Amino acid sequence: MSPPNRSFALALAAAAALAACSSAPPARVRTVQIDRTTYGIAHITAPDYEGIGYGFAYAHAQDDLCLMADRLLTLRGERTRYLGAQGTAHISLNQLSNPRVDLFIRAHMDDAVLESAASAWSPDLQAAVRGYVAGYNRYLQNAVEAGTVPESCRGKPWLQPMTVGDVRRGVENTMILGSLGAFADAVLDADPPARQRGHASVDAPTPDGAAAELARDRFNSNPEGAAYGSNGWAFGRNATPDGHGVLLGNPHFPWSGPDRFWEVHLTIPGTLDVMGASGGMLPVVLIGFNRDVAWTHTVSTGQRFTLYELTLDPADPTVYLVDGQRRKMTARTVALPAGAEGSRPISKVFYDSEWGPIVAMPKAGLGWTASHAYALHDANTLNMRAGDTWMRMARAHDVGELRAAMGNQGLPWVNTIAADRQGNAMYADLSVVPDVSAAMLESCAPSPAAAALFDRAGLAVLDGSRSACAWSRDAAATQPGIIAARRMPVLVTPDWVQNSNDSYWLSNPDVPPATGISPLVGPVGTVQGLRTRSAIQEIRGRLAGSDGLAGDRMGPSELRSVIFRDRNFAGELVMDDLVAACKAADALLSRDAREGCRVLSAWDRTDDAGSAGAPLFREFWRKARGIPNVWRVPFDPGRPVATPSGLAMDRRATRDAVFQALAEAVALVRAAGFAPDVALGVPQSRVVHGHRVALHGGTEFEGVLNKLEAEGQQAIDAGGYRVDFGSSYLQVVTFDERGPLAQAILTYGQSGEPGSEHAYDQLPLFAAKHWQSLPFHPEDVEAQRIGQPLRLEY
Repeated sequence: MSPPNRSFALALAAAAALAACSSAPPARVRTVQIDRTTYGIAHITAPDYEGIGYGFAYAHAQDDLCLMADRLLTLRGERTRYLGAQGTAHISLNQLSNPRVDLFIRAHMDDAVLESAASAWSPDLQAAVRGYVAGYNRYLQNAVEAGTVPESCRGKPWLQPMTVGDVRRGVENTMILGSLGAFADAVLDADPPARQRGHASVDAPTPDGAAAELARDRFNSNPEGAAYGSNGWAFGRNATPDGHGVLLGNPHFPWSGPDRFWEVHLTIPGTLDVMGASGGMLPVVLIGFNRDVAWTHTVSTGQRFTLYELTLDPADPTVYLVDGQRRKMTARTVALPAGAEGSRPISKVFYDSEWGPIVAMPKAGLGWTASHAYALHDANTLNMRAGDTWMRMARAHDVGELRAAMGNQGLPWVNTIAADRQGNAMYADLSVVPDVSAAMLESCAPSPAAAALFDRAGLAVLDGSRSACAWSRDAAATQPGIIAARRMPVLVTPDWVQNSNDSYWLSNPDVPPATGISPLVGPVGTVQGLRTRSAIQEIRGRLAGSDGLAGDRMGPSELRSVIFRDRNFAGELVMDDLVAACKAADALLSRDAREGCRVLSAWDRTDDAGSAGAPLFREFWRKARGIPNVWRVPFDPGRPVATPSGLAMDRRATRDAVFQALAEAVALVRAAGFAPDVALGVPQSRVVHGHRVALHGGTEFEGVLNKLEAEGQQAIDAGGYRVDFGSSYLQVVTFDERGPLAQAILTYGQSGEPGSEHAYDQLPLFAAKHWQSLPFHPEDVEAQRIGQPLRLEY
């Protein structure tokens, strides 16, 4: 067997030397143990946080070495150099070409600044990161020497050791997912007017058009695409059978790429005992539980940034005015190194201001013109606090301590829903939000068109020509310019809370919402998403004893059943009216519309895998939901769960458009090669280790809680539905006298490596609606252990 190449060995030695220069304790031999249980779940036991990081990275690399290495390639801005200019990768929700990814990363990441920001990390987090880097590099070296590197990255020159600087970049990249990262294209498209190529910039398109354009790039306001989202429910002692808290976590995240979840159990005897799902590049549990409390996250409606409209000097579009004073933009040229293909050099000039980097979105009316430019001021840039937040959450004993653990405001863009052994439930949005009041939004709007963008798209545009429009500074806030934790919405209750990516307004509709909250945290009195409405109806129905399940309490078995009912809420809202209209107009309908009526009249109004006609309803509603005035009962802020509803089939224009949409849906399903009454699990399926697995679950616009999406797919086609987004790590957790009782499913399995036995090995479990009992206690780990423990000295 040949030894590793010299360049790799030198790189590994350099990485080890850098790690040795950090504030490591005196060298001593310590041991970390890695156990594996059913489905390859990793259990890491170590005497300290450095060992936790070491074992975590080693075990994760066993499952996902190539995926982790590919992430490092992105974070270093070297995709073009090693993979060429034709490939693509993701920055937040943006799929960009390799050169654009590299340019954005190189423009944004400043290692010296990141190192300074990370100097505030606690000693425990510093130790964990130090161990994480060493553990990854140890596994990489072992795999290269043993010739066990997976085929997808075997022998690749980009398979290189990790550094602490890479981790800092990884944290920063995660923090800006909902802000600057979501607008990476706009950063890359920002050029002064003289340099723009052939596209005109306008200052004020229609508000609706601007909102539609912006929705394509928004991290948390694109609910009908592949936006990051989740369901989180928690029940307290007044709502559960035994008085202990019960939690449902159902994040909707990608099924491939760097944002996949990975199951892990971390133990430092006497200090730490936490289990759940992790992701990113920190050795922490993001969503999970310990002996006394369980939590999950949902993407919050809070805004992480504001735009500032800059008034420019007519003589120079790179000079802007603040309080009448001229300020020169900072220009910086970023160049990519020559690639292996010998392609021409690629470079880009980026512009910055005191308000943030210059962005350009001409189609949304936010172009860089001779009179105005726009800067994005991001509250999550250099937010290095999240790792310590999750480490403290892991040690909490109840929701009160969990809330205190989040007080450093490190959580970047998520709500937290939690339940504890004592029977307390909590909803909290303690994320990072700019401190901008409703009055300031009004007084600092630079124009009516800018104000309309907030009303239509939730995008705040402030006047950058006045220093008075800078974010407010509350001395109680962890970071200058963000809303202090005491002014963010939190509800602790013995009853219940929920969130499905709408605002704090209806976290429990029976409890008045918090007052005095900035509009940037979330809207009140607005139309709610179908998942939110479905969730509240499911919870209320169960607790009222009217949902078909016995009793009036929500226990773990009921939660597992409810989330997999796959009720199609849109279908429940409109099908009675459609069926009635079909009967009344049968003789007048086209053949395809009549066929559609026949199929949907028999449809069971679920997105179960065996549900005949579910694909037809999906394609029908995809078209019909946008028909003007389609709802029979309009939205009523006093009845936000019940409205809007029904189909306005008494209006001829609506009725004709609805039947037209139905006929077109029938034709579309047929053209894709399926019968109109095909069961959902036929087009919505995936081959796992040679066997086709039919999948239940539905889309955002259908209001199915168990969300499955095909990113970028506009309609059914000959390939069916290529699900790559949605329900990922599902957990239901309660407690007994021993500690947590948890059941979970990781839909796509522990490994993203196609050849791994743990790639999608839990998908049949998901398809069968069966749950895996998670082994938390030592005796349970022993009972499920697979193979022998792996002990590593570090």
